[in-house]
Amino acid sequence: MHKQVSSPAESHAQTDRKIMIDLIQEFLTTDTASLAAVGVSFGGPVNPIRGLVHLSHHVPGWDNFPLQKWLQKHLNAPVALDNDANAAALGEHRFGAGRHCKDMMYITVSTGVGGGLILNNQLWRGSDYMAGEIGHTVVDLNGPLCLCGKRGCVERFASGPYIAERARKWLMEQPDRGRILRELVHHDLKMVNAQMVAQAAEEGDDLAWESLEIAAHAIGIGIGNAANMINPERFVLGGGVTKSGKRFWKKIDDTAHQTALPGIHFEIVPAKLGDDSPLLGAVALAEDLINSEISDTSE
Repeated sequence: MHKQVSSPAESHAQTDRKIMIDLIQEFLTTDTASLAAVGVSFGGPVNPIRGLVHLSHHVPGWDNFPLQKWLQKHLNAPVALDNDANAAALGEHRFGAGRHCKDMMYITVSTGVGGGLILNNQLWRGSDYMAGEIGHTVVDLNGPLCLCGKRGCVERFASGPYIAERARKWLMEQPDRGRILRELVHHDLKMVNAQMVAQAAEEGDDLAWESLEIAAHAIGIGIGNAANMINPERFVLGGGVTKSGKRFWKKIDDTAHQTALPGIHFEIVPAKLGDDSPLLGAVALAEDLINSEISDTSE
């Protein structure tokens, strides 16, 4: 069973938690199996060891919420929790484009830019559970201000909202450029989004491509630096912005390999699981939890 439910426009943590419980109860009424374990992929920073959600950048009310304990109490089953980028990395490694890779990095480029690391076939979280935050790798010390408070982060150049914001600003400043993009949005600049920018670029709009090129360049520098530091054999890229065409991918690949040291070898490939990467990563978290319990009981 696979079902998706969107949060309401004025969502709050309480409404999201009700949606979660309702979905699980619906699943249990249509399936004869009981819950052996639950895996949770959460869209925000978490402490996976304590099962604590630190916050959500998009939905209020999640601050320091003990989601693992709350779910275990309601479901009477063990629960494993991680952030969505780590879960997506685990999903792609277990079931997707990272299979058979001992060392890989997953990067998502969407409304934000995040990442997760698999090192020696294990999810690597770091001492503060913040490993893989490639979106906040600084690629231009004098660049624009990011939401994190630093300047010139990969996310500030490459995330979908900033690609659209940059193109929109140029359209207002340069009325003689961007004809294809203007026509795609019927001259309503409020309608410009990253998908429209990518489509216009594919159709030959130079202004749209320049906005995308800046994003690809920043991603490539981030990947090249990560390759120098971590030396994974594969980078797996997912998220809506990565659907921006062959030219976009080539720019990322060229920049990454120009940034990395000559003796470092890696490949950059698209995610195989698409938007299901975090979901299947949650499945992998649950599988690992079951296997660890089996191992504990057999000792």
